Amino acid sequence: MALLSKKDANLILDPLADNNPITIQVLGICSALAITAELKASIVMAISVVFVLGVGNVVISLMRNIIPSKIRIIVQLVVVATLVIIVDQVLKAFAYELSKTLAVFVGLIITNCIIMGRFEAFALGNGPWKSFLDGIGNALGYGVILIIVGFFRELFGSGTLMGFKVLGDPVEKTGLYATGYENNGFMIIPPAALIVVGIIIWVQRSKNRALIEEN
Repeated sequence: MALLSKKDANLILDPLADNNPITIQVLGICSALAITAELKASIVMAISVVFVLGVGNVVISLMRNIIPSKIRIIVQLVVVATLVIIVDQVLKAFAYELSKTLAVFVGLIITNCIIMGRFEAFALGNGPWKSFLDGIGNALGYGVILIIVGFFRELFGSGTLMGFKVLGDPVEKTGLYATGYENNGFMIIPPAALIVVGIIIWVQRSKNRALIEEN
């Protein structure tokens, strides 16, 4: 017997492409604009959201039958805030410099509409296992876009990836810089992220014309 049924597998696979939370649902755009100037920050934010949404969906699913309807949003906020605090403390313990860079944005995970949306739309009406898969799928869909955007912004904006010089040294004019290449400073400011996300949306929807009619 397969570990995942076709429906379970779709909970993970659909958000990676046909129902991506950023490019199709147009959610979580703020962090995609704000923290993707560096690939490392993009990866850490993606991992953080995978943890918060995956675990959070399970917790909300387990509590769904005992949460009074009138205070469900408050309960959801408490759950996500607790998980975000855990992420923040782990970052401070093991990646302090990066935690300072992401400090404000890690906190904003609490109000990330992707997370609250999955709590409300899925976890409250489904069991823990399906909720876990849904959370992981949507978080991965979000994270993939962040990493793609972060890759191109850091590469063309700074000539580096994960802080390592991959195009040569711009000061000593080695590597690609020896040919006269210059870093594109526009790529490290937020509007560039919007352009890169727009290109990804265009490519994705060009490959699947049905998405244009549905959305």
